[in-house]
Amino acid sequence: MSAVPRKRVAVLISGRGSNMSALIGAAMDPSFPGEIVAVLSNKPDAGGLETAARYGIPAKAVSHRDHETRESHEAALIRMLDEFRPDIVCLAGYMRLLTRRFVEHYKGRMINIHPSLLPLFPGLHTHERALQAGMRVHGCTVHFVTEDMDEGPIIAQAAIAIEPGDTPDRLSDRLLRAEHRLYPHALRLVLDGTVRMEDGKAVFAADGSATAAPSTGHAGRDGFAIIVSPDGRDG
Repeated sequence: MSAVPRKRVAVLISGRGSNMSALIGAAMDPSFPGEIVAVLSNKPDAGGLETAARYGIPAKAVSHRDHETRESHEAALIRMLDEFRPDIVCLAGYMRLLTRRFVEHYKGRMINIHPSLLPLFPGLHTHERALQAGMRVHGCTVHFVTEDMDEGPIIAQAAIAIEPGDTPDRLSDRLLRAEHRLYPHALRLVLDGTVRMEDGKAVFAADGSATAAPSTGHAGRDGFAIIVSPDGRDG
């Protein structure tokens, strides 16, 4: 019996791509249901492009500075992306707002990781805002991308405790370790069909039947908790 073909994943970055590296590492396991087929950036000097190239992954820049409008840049990016025929597009520190056309083109097939427990603290400066609000927990969220920034259906989340004396940098460093565990886990859920986007919701398949039940949580390793799908797997 032939093995099930792995699905094709493209990653968009704007910087060093640490979450991209976590996805690449996960995909190096032959049992992972996807392979990273391309890494693209809007910045030619993004450090993650060099990292991807070292792993033999096609790494290309579609610079937004070469285009007069956001729409023309995204049209060029779509053309480049579609050459690699991705099943899923992962945003991993891609620091560009996306237009409706781009989001619709990859509707239900594009996911993002955000450094807060959405719907809390969408946008930028999440660590500073969590500390200023007096939060006792902080975290990260992987969600489907929709037209409204950071408002897409939630796939999975991870939470960490905020410790006395935390600074935004210290909190960011600790949370990043959780991000690197969460993103491959969430991508696996999407790739293997455990979760999909339907009618603007994240729909989970549990025991072969699709339900729109919310996620449930359990204790994870390394001092944080992963919020997982109803089938209880932690990837």
